[in-house]
Amino acid sequence: MKKRLHKRLLIPVLAVAIFFGGTAFKSEFFEIAKQIEIFTTVFKELNMNYVDDTNPGDLMDTAIKSMLNDLDPYTNYYNEQDVEASRINNSGDYTGIGANVLTLKDKLVIVEPYKGYAADKAGLKAGDEIIKVDNVVVADFKDDAGNLLQGGAGSEVTVTYVRQGKTDTATIKREAVEINAVPHFSMIDDETGYIVLRKFTRKASSETISAVRALKNQGAKQLILDLRGNPGGLLTEAVNVTNIFVPKNQLVVTTKSKVKKYNKTYYTQKDPVDTEIPVVVLIDGSSASASEIVSGALQDLDRAVVIGARSFGKGLVQRPKPLIYGTQIKVTISRYYTPSGRCIQALDYWNRDENGKATRTKRENYNAFKTKKGRTVYDGGGIQPDLELEASKLSPITNAILAENLIFKYATDYYYNHPEPADITQFELTDAEFNSFKNFLRSNNFNFETKAEKAFAEAFLIAKEEKIGTAIDSDYEDLLNALNSYKNQAIDANKTEILALLSDEIVKRYFYREGLYTYYKATNPEIQKGKEILNSSSNYNGYLD
Repeated sequence: MKKRLHKRLLIPVLAVAIFFGGTAFKSEFFEIAKQIEIFTTVFKELNMNYVDDTNPGDLMDTAIKSMLNDLDPYTNYYNEQDVEASRINNSGDYTGIGANVLTLKDKLVIVEPYKGYAADKAGLKAGDEIIKVDNVVVADFKDDAGNLLQGGAGSEVTVTYVRQGKTDTATIKREAVEINAVPHFSMIDDETGYIVLRKFTRKASSETISAVRALKNQGAKQLILDLRGNPGGLLTEAVNVTNIFVPKNQLVVTTKSKVKKYNKTYYTQKDPVDTEIPVVVLIDGSSASASEIVSGALQDLDRAVVIGARSFGKGLVQRPKPLIYGTQIKVTISRYYTPSGRCIQALDYWNRDENGKATRTKRENYNAFKTKKGRTVYDGGGIQPDLELEASKLSPITNAILAENLIFKYATDYYYNHPEPADITQFELTDAEFNSFKNFLRSNNFNFETKAEKAFAEAFLIAKEEKIGTAIDSDYEDLLNALNSYKNQAIDANKTEILALLSDEIVKRYFYREGLYTYYKATNPEIQKGKEILNSSSNYNGYLD
């Protein structure tokens, strides 16, 4: 009897000892359990006793999203519909209308109809504003109105849209849409191949391999890989794309986490396609995540010359975690590091400024690393190109114009008021058209507020509170006038980059994305510079030694 009693007492004691053996684990577990209990109690009491009817689902959705807002912007909660949308995003295949659509509060805007697909066949154009889908008014739809356009292949949807002030309808027959990871590849000249890799979907490496082999068969002896505007995608596909140009068993990226099982090293697994062919990689401020793994790895291994503008700086890795009832959470689990040891994360979401915004790693805090051949590269702020081009960087005022979709809107007006250009490769906007765009900015009440302007406004409010506002009124007005004069001059000062963006958007309206790449090959300064570097072996090798 005593033995049995001793055993019955010993087992719980051992269990408690094991369970609470780690002080850190015990503290963390208790804190999590405590907070869950508090939240559960509040949630129950609120829904049972609040004076008006509540929607538990909506309240929980708000609670979850508010909690995640304190972390990085890549840790997100997905309901059942979002889970399917995420699958589509990674695979590149979905059933719908075949168009890139921007969801606004009261309308859906066609950003880009894909050539030959359903929306294009139905006559929809970039700039069309969908206000009604079947019998559902977009402005009255509470969820993501873009979901209204989804449906089974062969089914039909009728949309009511506004084009240049006139309302019309179109019936679209939905179909399966395959969005290519590599939307374009071709020869620039007799020896130079050009490949556009738009996103790292599951087909990214296979499509890139096919493009490389096809171009080599056409005589390509050197390649330009365009990763500009590529937001990333699947980590494994970034490794596989790198593997095209580097040998098997080469370290490409390492992930490090507080959870040991997420600490991983990714090596190339296959035989390469070509380890000798000279490669130039194009990046810009919108090249992120998997794009930075590829460009960073090829740079660290001295396998390609990287040109353009500093990349976005997303060195955080996410993993989807299935939850109950078909929901999911995508959690940032680790940071990734290039072969030299660089983490290129640019923004610090855990040490925010007084306004709650993520802080950017300062240049003086960058750490130096060495490439395979001993070149110095740095962490902390995205991938710094081997050759940084002014044409690749956008000024604050240009970014402000883009943020208000004014380039897009002007291109829409231009399309309906000008005939199709006779020769796509010779298309060029004139000074008169640039002045027309400036008038367009004024008519759309474009008002770019500089950081200095915000700071001066805050300082002036404080001065008024301290009763010294009247003493500096005239000086403040002079300051505002000077700032406005600067802003007007800033538009002129950035004429080249603004005209380039306008030209790209306008060309796409007439000739679709396929035509845009043809235009790029003839006029784009980054491509021209890449070709210049590749055409001189001493110049090319000079960047890598």
